[in-house]
Amino acid sequence: MAETIKIVAKNRKARHDFLIEDTYEVGLVLSGTEVKSIRQGKVSLKESFADIYEGEAFVYQMHIDPYEQGNIYNKDPLRIRKLLMHKQQIRKLTGLKQREGYTLIPLTLYFKDNHVKMELALAKGKKLYDKRHAMAERDADRRIQKSMRHSG
Repeated sequence: MAETIKIVAKNRKARHDFLIEDTYEVGLVLSGTEVKSIRQGKVSLKESFADIYEGEAFVYQMHIDPYEQGNIYNKDPLRIRKLLMHKQQIRKLTGLKQREGYTLIPLTLYFKDNHVKMELALAKGKKLYDKRHAMAERDADRRIQKSMRHSG
């Protein structure tokens, strides 16, 4: 049976601000009202990041709006949420994070066969000149594409 994937939220700024080295698919520990709120698309990855603490992975600053019918069962929208990863992955990431400049950034949040999953990226922060270089490359590509359309 083919698995169905429904993307709920993307961190668009991540690819602009970071060089992505590697990506991982991880699960999340969520409450029922948080899952219902995510189903409605009321989630933001904008300022979020992940970290490893005492051998476990957590995501910080991921905003999930309180569910309207959730009343007393709603949790804090910005609470720290545990990520479900294999021990070997966590050990590998711990080693890599200790090296200079690496960070864990959520790229997308999606449903995969009714389970909430997150694409987590091992990334290195881009310097200002890297961002300028990437923008210059995009502009050059656009000009080339435009000139090819007009000449053909």
